[in-house]
Amino acid sequence: MKQQKQVKTKQQFKKRKFAGTKGKAVAAVAVLFSIFQIWVNSIGVVPGIFRNAIHLSFLLVLTFILYPATKKSPKDKLSKLDIILIILGISVGAYIVFFYNDLHMNRGSIPVTRDYLFAVLAIILTLEAARRVVGWLIPAISIFFLVYAAYGPYFPGVFGHAGIDWTRILYRMYLTYEGLFGITLTVSATFIFLFILFGAFLNISGGADLFNDLALSLAGKRRGGPAHVAVISSALMGTLSGSPAANVATTGSFTIPLMKKIGYKPYFAGAVEAAASTGGMIMPPIMGAAAFLMSSFLGIPYLRIVVAAIIPSILYYAAIMIIVDLEAKKLGIKGMEPQEIPSLKKVLLSRGLLLLPIIVVIWALVTGKTPLYAGFAGIISTIVASYSNKETRIGLKKLLLALEEGAMGSIQVGVACASVGIIVGVAAMTGIGSVLAYNIVKISGGSAFVALALVMLTSIVLSFGLPSTALYIIVSVVAAPALVKVGIIPLAAHFFVFWFGALSNVTPPVALASYTAGGIAGDDPMKTAWTALKMTLAGFIIPFMFAFNPVILFETPSVVKVVIAVVTGLIGVFALAVATERYFLRKLLRLEQLLFLTGALLMIKPGLTTDVSGLVILAIALGIHYFTRNKNKADEGAVILR
Repeated sequence: MKQQKQVKTKQQFKKRKFAGTKGKAVAAVAVLFSIFQIWVNSIGVVPGIFRNAIHLSFLLVLTFILYPATKKSPKDKLSKLDIILIILGISVGAYIVFFYNDLHMNRGSIPVTRDYLFAVLAIILTLEAARRVVGWLIPAISIFFLVYAAYGPYFPGVFGHAGIDWTRILYRMYLTYEGLFGITLTVSATFIFLFILFGAFLNISGGADLFNDLALSLAGKRRGGPAHVAVISSALMGTLSGSPAANVATTGSFTIPLMKKIGYKPYFAGAVEAAASTGGMIMPPIMGAAAFLMSSFLGIPYLRIVVAAIIPSILYYAAIMIIVDLEAKKLGIKGMEPQEIPSLKKVLLSRGLLLLPIIVVIWALVTGKTPLYAGFAGIISTIVASYSNKETRIGLKKLLLALEEGAMGSIQVGVACASVGIIVGVAAMTGIGSVLAYNIVKISGGSAFVALALVMLTSIVLSFGLPSTALYIIVSVVAAPALVKVGIIPLAAHFFVFWFGALSNVTPPVALASYTAGGIAGDDPMKTAWTALKMTLAGFIIPFMFAFNPVILFETPSVVKVVIAVVTGLIGVFALAVATERYFLRKLLRLEQLLFLTGALLMIKPGLTTDVSGLVILAIALGIHYFTRNKNKADEGAVILR
């Protein structure tokens, strides 16, 4: 428990916890929220904007109940300000429900003063909720976009525009299907909420424990077993989570102490967990719910997004697995003792049926069912599967707890989606995405590589501290158009910006996943962050691979090309891991490290010439390394010089 307290983020530290009657009242609101979402996405016939408005009201109410305004605000009760904001939060959703049809049917879509007042109120409440839950970054960017829309003439050069009247901005942001109630909140109120709820049901039934035990039984005996367990369990949980920091806090409290126990240095153990949890955001089939947004933005089937993510995620996790194995070899770390490892047979017999929901969800998506159908199928199959064991059984108490946790888990993502809806709405009104794309293309001189490098930096900076859905929305609107303009196919462009947005979680100075892991490990968070960054070096190269050669996104009917890309990619990832760790059969000399690094980069870059060149260089590196493996460093240097 003590370790758990160390890892909480700034927002989590502020979160209120109510006991007794107050706690039950808050739980009741959360349960009601989940019941509404289940009803409205199944048998309920409700206009989309009404659903979104009620969804936003629930989010605002729960935010103002659970998240105090400042550090000095009371932690065990609501302040007067919170009570006022809760009432106003209910009113901005209720206003849409009661007056939206009147505006568009009886008043010819001509707003009156009170419409604008509620629009201002809704925007302020949403930005304040985002500030409390995810920090200042999203509200600051949203405010900048609003100012940009209204005061376009004051912006320099190509960024200037005629300006948009505040009444028009408010109308579009609140009284239409754009802005606050646009695509971002729509996805939050449908796919995202249901899959968060599915994750809550799976967790309540013991899914997280099952993933950990499975990982232990499969990888525990291996050299550095707990590190492999961390990678596997974090990948499984991370695809559902969407928040690497939350994933670290969930799985890391179990895996990091295990890694430390068998001999890994604390900062390295934290880095493994941070890197693995971050990879969950690009891990199919859920990808932290960002896959649903990507499908909506690109207008392509959800299954296509999932398939495209398979090879890149395999390469990413292969790099981490190789690094943790090499580190274990370097330090002489053995696997876990047999008595510490659960029997795979016993794990499958006792809780194996809890894998059924994952299989059901994947089956539903593969057979062309909608994500909503898959989400419901996952929830129902989890409840059914839970009855296979008395310990996992979801009775009434667990059912209510799952509904509560699902609602609570949707707050961060939902509020972020509502807030970035402002950004998406303004971008559509002003065309700023096209302007930024034009400038990036202009600065790059039309060079795809330079444009990719600029967009990479832009995506990382814009995504600091954001959950998967929010960061994807921002980078897809602001950065992705530039890549399309330089000839990158849309799917690869969107994957590229999302990938680097995800890597912001291990990129200093705002590496939330690394800092959370460092807290659990009890080591320097910055040292943990730099180690995680080094560990994910392959992750910084893979997006350039699929940008220049989308074959690894399955953008080709040729199986041979896909196989070649996977094999050469894996060889390149292996060589890069060896160069990063500077160890294979022994510690690498600098020349060997340089050869491995050069060969890795050539192998990872698609193309016959680069592949052959890379193989030759790696063969030379391996030859030197193998034939000098038993000599001391001085002798090794003499051999190479000769």
